[in-house]
Amino acid sequence: MRAFWGAPLALSAALAISASVGCQQVGVVAAKRSFKAANAAYQSQDYKKASELYEEALKSDPNLSQAYFYLGNSYDNQFKSSKRGDPNNDAFLTKAVENYKLCADKLSASQEPTDKQLVTRSYEYLQAAYGPEKLNDPGQAEPIVQKMIQMEPNEPSNYFVLAKLYEDAGAYPEAEQTLINARNAKPTDPAVYMTLAGFYNRQGQFDKTIEALEARAKAEPNNPDAFQTIAAYYWDETRGDASLNDAKKKEFVGKGLEAVDKAISMKSDFVEAITFKGLLLRLQANLEKDPAKQQQLIKEASGLSDRANDLRKQQTSGKS
Repeated sequence: MRAFWGAPLALSAALAISASVGCQQVGVVAAKRSFKAANAAYQSQDYKKASELYEEALKSDPNLSQAYFYLGNSYDNQFKSSKRGDPNNDAFLTKAVENYKLCADKLSASQEPTDKQLVTRSYEYLQAAYGPEKLNDPGQAEPIVQKMIQMEPNEPSNYFVLAKLYEDAGAYPEAEQTLINARNAKPTDPAVYMTLAGFYNRQGQFDKTIEALEARAKAEPNNPDAFQTIAAYYWDETRGDASLNDAKKKEFVGKGLEAVDKAISMKSDFVEAITFKGLLLRLQANLEKDPAKQQQLIKEASGLSDRANDLRKQQTSGKS
């Protein structure tokens, strides 16, 4: 009796396993077919068709993890900012966020370069989805950007995004510290100093602004633009800050001229630097009490203006 019943049971079990494996194989083939068609639609920017096909692919094979990113992005591309508030339109973002998260979760342990790139892209697009033009939810964006920083601790751009979130929320100490962390993560990158300078300038902290710009010039001492930028900030502060007395204005003009002269010494046809030197000389003339000296400075500034215009014409004709 045992032998009689055992053989059919074993055979039934084998057939069941075989059928299951067969169904799985059919599902994988169908998934790959839909995924290929979805990729073609995605490349053609037919995001409605692409999203439908990616859904089909994942229904046939939920382990096709890369498809979650492209499905999310297909929904993301169907969202229209001009229609924000329309439930059908907003649903695209909800689906996009859901699939970006699924992609990041499913591929987070993968060491494959393509998978790691898709995880990074998923977080980038998630952060954008929570931005002001879409879901406008910075509280949700913050942990996403922090994860991006953890994944790429030496990439300053992620710190910049987080600092902007803090600054927009009025959390200025946190914004400053995040930018300092960016500088510490990659002290050779001029962008960290420029971003710090921009932050300090918006906060009305001119001394720290100049400190950051000078650190940038120290990081790239052979770049004339680094010194020209310092001159431009001195010009703008001298011209725009009504609280400065004449002595401070003269000091700032002098430092601006020192920086712009260094830029011109590196690049004699540097139009922007030549222009700003003329502007700084005109500020100096306004502060000058001696009429003869004043006229001399204005004459020199006019000569620089003419030279800058001639160089612009030469450079424009050379490009045409």
